[in-house]
Amino acid sequence: MGIERTITLASRNAKKAVELGALLGEGWSVRSLSGLPHVPEVEEDGATFFDNAVKKAIEVSRHVGGLVLADDSGLEVDALGGEPGVLSARFTGRHGDDAANNVLLLDKLAGVALAERGAQFRCALAVARRGAVLFTCEGVCRGWIGLACRGDRGFGYDPLFVPEWEAAGAGTGLELGRTFAEISPEEKNQRSHRARAMRQLQDRLAEVASET
Repeated sequence: MGIERTITLASRNAKKAVELGALLGEGWSVRSLSGLPHVPEVEEDGATFFDNAVKKAIEVSRHVGGLVLADDSGLEVDALGGEPGVLSARFTGRHGDDAANNVLLLDKLAGVALAERGAQFRCALAVARRGAVLFTCEGVCRGWIGLACRGDRGFGYDPLFVPEWEAAGAGTGLELGRTFAEISPEEKNQRSHRARAMRQLQDRLAEVASET
């Protein structure tokens, strides 16, 4: 086995660091910012996930050495014109209150038929070093919003999001399939929006890691 390389995730979200570490696989370890108090918070004020990922990658890479990976992801619901979008983590106005965000989303979709509850998770990734972006990637996973929260795995809107390969009953009045919070992490990591973006990233990462 070769030498393990470390990449810094521009986030203090430990669950996200674990998920990205599993997606990167052997040869890489992902550290979050939780043990790096000297790195300041970066305001996510971009108009798109791409804007936020690039900004976070650049700013954090000015405070830590080596490669920095920034992820900005969220949910876009068709019936809500793409909301919550970049406000996914703070849909209610409070950052990171997953339970409240899910309740608000269900309230906004009250009375909306299954066939009209289409949505997608979008993940934008940016890799930077010494204040410069090296490359970006993006992945999308289509699905539907269920009628109630189900499952205790994952985070964010996972208990409401039914991926397209599970939603065979959508539009027919039948019960939807499993949510992201009901499937195993291993299965989610094969086909999620983040997995699709990470597969693109893996093709470039070894190349830039070897550059001086």
